[in-house]
Amino acid sequence: MAEQSIADVGRVMTADGDRSARARFVIALLCLAMTLSVFLSLTSGASDASALRVIRDWLTGAVPVDTALAARDQLIVYDIRMPRVLLGVLIGAALAVSGAVMQGLFRNPLADPGLIGVSAGSSLGAVAIIVLGTTWLAPFTLAFGTLALPLAAFFGGLAVTLLLYAIATRQGRTSVATMLLAGIAVSALAMALTGVLIFMADDRQLRDLTFWQLGSLAGATWPKIGTVGPVVILALAAMPFLSRGLNALALGEATAGHLGIPVQRLKYIAIVGVSAAVGASVAVSGGIGFIGIVVPHVLRLAIGPDNRYLLPASALLGASLLLIADAVARTVVAPAELPIGIVTAIAGAPFFLWILLRKRGVIDL
Repeated sequence: MAEQSIADVGRVMTADGDRSARARFVIALLCLAMTLSVFLSLTSGASDASALRVIRDWLTGAVPVDTALAARDQLIVYDIRMPRVLLGVLIGAALAVSGAVMQGLFRNPLADPGLIGVSAGSSLGAVAIIVLGTTWLAPFTLAFGTLALPLAAFFGGLAVTLLLYAIATRQGRTSVATMLLAGIAVSALAMALTGVLIFMADDRQLRDLTFWQLGSLAGATWPKIGTVGPVVILALAAMPFLSRGLNALALGEATAGHLGIPVQRLKYIAIVGVSAAVGASVAVSGGIGFIGIVVPHVLRLAIGPDNRYLLPASALLGASLLLIADAVARTVVAPAELPIGIVTAIAGAPFFLWILLRKRGVIDL
């Protein structure tokens, strides 16, 4: 009986009936949109390298007439654009799904890893490794090698999330107002500590830290994907298993508990998963804002709040939007490159203000 009730929660939450058919149709469209976004990202950039020619030669096994030109195209497409596209897909999906999970966990459309300080904590951990990895944190760097940076970002995000959860939770109930206000304070503290580390950095380290300020996919390489990819993929793979619990949690923690949901375990798994996904993303791309808050909200308007469909749809739309933003960043001021965080902020900030205006008087802070 409890299992049937949990399965019906997504339909009960929707005021205008079952949106399952619409959700499946939207997900199919999003699959097509992501395919087109991947194609756009592979074919756009300051270089005139032809991804179509490279793919055609690879599929047909044809010998190119101009071997030097073909070698250049293969280098640009395989070693520069493809890692960037794959990293954009992983990070866009991770940020969007993390935002959807956080909003479901705290039952508020304003909850976001960036707004509550998770991204700031992850950045602090990553910057600490970059600046202190050869001195005070040398044992950690030597012990974990290439995994040191994503692990530090993960533990930084996890520490901030657990701190906020402990501050905002009292007698088993989580206060969204306390969480958001504490997130502002913790973010400010993390940013201040990050500033201290940047002040301590030398010229080489400062160059490595520049992309943290506004975010970028320019540093995408196959080794970086091999390092952070498994972390992000494992976190994303675990998120759909939270969907039924998040659906039940929308009716309140007490109701979710009566339906047989292990609420505390659900919270811990969600927190660790979000921290892993965001921490690994920040470790290689820096801070990219608004993906986590805009994508889930748009999809709730389209397909409803059922997390069984919302989480995979968020992954697809988040990946597509980040790839499009990256393509814009690479072409709008070519041959220079605009930081991708500027593009997402220009598009996301007005939408965030619209959410505030639309929910004015409705959101319970």
